[in-house]
Amino acid sequence: MTLLAEDLLLLLLDDESGKPLIGSTALPRALAGAVLLELALGGVVRPAGEGEEVKKGRLVLSDDAPPEDPILAGAVARIRDSKPLKPESAIEKIDQRLREALVQRIVDRGWVRESNGRLLGIFPTTVWPAVDESHERAVRDELGAALMDGATPTERTAALISLLSAVDAAPKVIPDGDRRAIKKRAKEIADGEWAGAAVRRTVEAVNAAIMVAVIIPATAAGGTS
Repeated sequence: MTLLAEDLLLLLLDDESGKPLIGSTALPRALAGAVLLELALGGVVRPAGEGEEVKKGRLVLSDDAPPEDPILAGAVARIRDSKPLKPESAIEKIDQRLREALVQRIVDRGWVRESNGRLLGIFPTTVWPAVDESHERAVRDELGAALMDGATPTERTAALISLLSAVDAAPKVIPDGDRRAIKKRAKEIADGEWAGAAVRRTVEAVNAAIMVAVIIPATAAGGTS
């Protein structure tokens, strides 16, 4: 099974140009949030509640063996090697070189290819246009069923939608529908009761941390215009 972060990265790369659909600040945060959310869905991590040894809201790791997937295992190690972290701090820890690892995975799977060039003949650029769209198409079909047809999403599809909603990218990923309706439906799913209480708290914290990465650069740009 692919990671949520792999599917999210595929969705957030334009198939033709290979360029990310969202800003360079938001993308790494969204991918790290997807990893943290994957760990929460698997019962590996959860926010502490009232009356626990760890301060409420800080992340608690389970005593189970770490996940076999090296990206998830690396994220667990970073969380474990730190004092109890808030979800937003954990996202910053997980973010380190994550995008490079995920890009290499989807290249190795044959879904995208790496293309290097130069902007204005001077500045080096790298993009990742699609090669084999079959997996992404299947993921996108599930998203479309939930966002356009009113189908009840699976837990993983709902998690993807919540991440897309946090970076305001659901209409970009499903461009053929009514933009406003898709955005509204994505928010409804993101705020819905598709996960247990512990995962729900993680979802809310992850989405809040990702939104900060989107809002702050936009606010700074607006202040300098």
